[in-house]
Amino acid sequence: MNLALTVLNITAPVFLLAAVGFVWVKLGFEYRVQFVTRMAMTLAVPCLIFAALMKTDVEPEALAALSLASFVAYGIVMVACFALVKAARLDTQTYLAPLIFGNTGNLGLPLALFAFGETGLGYAVVIFAVMAILSFTIGIWMVAGKGSFKRVMQEPLVAATLLGALFLWQGWETPEFLTNAIELVGQMAIPMMLITLGVAVARLETKAMTQAVWLSVAKVIICVAAAWSVATWFGLEPVAAAVLIVQVATPVAVTSYLLAEKYGADAQPVAGLVVASTLLSVLALPLILAFVI
Repeated sequence: MNLALTVLNITAPVFLLAAVGFVWVKLGFEYRVQFVTRMAMTLAVPCLIFAALMKTDVEPEALAALSLASFVAYGIVMVACFALVKAARLDTQTYLAPLIFGNTGNLGLPLALFAFGETGLGYAVVIFAVMAILSFTIGIWMVAGKGSFKRVMQEPLVAATLLGALFLWQGWETPEFLTNAIELVGQMAIPMMLITLGVAVARLETKAMTQAVWLSVAKVIICVAAAWSVATWFGLEPVAAAVLIVQVATPVAVTSYLLAEKYGADAQPVAGLVVASTLLSVLALPLILAFVI
């Protein structure tokens, strides 16, 4: 009973904030996703990442090990999802990237913070940055036939990660007034991302949901198995291992739908994956948290 209440306390705020965005759109109110997303990814999330890394108590060596483990975990997920897509005779341009890269920002960061505190958030931002690097290079190549390492280096969240890692490594801290300002801006990130997630899901039009549901179930199984195996293999400490499993197992990101639209993939099946996997996560993520806590 206590475990169920703990998991509910962790997951309920996440889905309630997403529900706010969903209801907001259904009531006909205006919500400019492009503006809010740009503010979050350009300003709020980089501030959140930098402050979390600068102030974390985690040893730099542990974060380095987690970074390597994240790359390996995503590598295993890539191979397994490629085999799944080929076995099901699905279009790799449409299905492969969405099945690999989860919503480590909108859902993963809040869950890590609520479940494991500031230490968990410090781990989560590292995995988020790894996913972003892979998504902007290999992920775009999968969808469009080309990647962009230059774009990765221009992303504020990558710069914030590198700068935060440098401050952590050297033991530096910004002046208190600047730290307070950075943290204040960073605190906008999580509610903004969650509400925007609800708005985006509310606006998606979906078809062929049966296929999306079984693919979403397969994605969860593959991701949990891969992350758990890698965490065990690397001997990660319990909180780092738990955050890795939760982050890798997050549902299909709304950005996958936007990339499919931008680069000419079939966007409707991707929209179905976003909705199906997000709804499935309402059940799957609490179960995963109950397993790892």
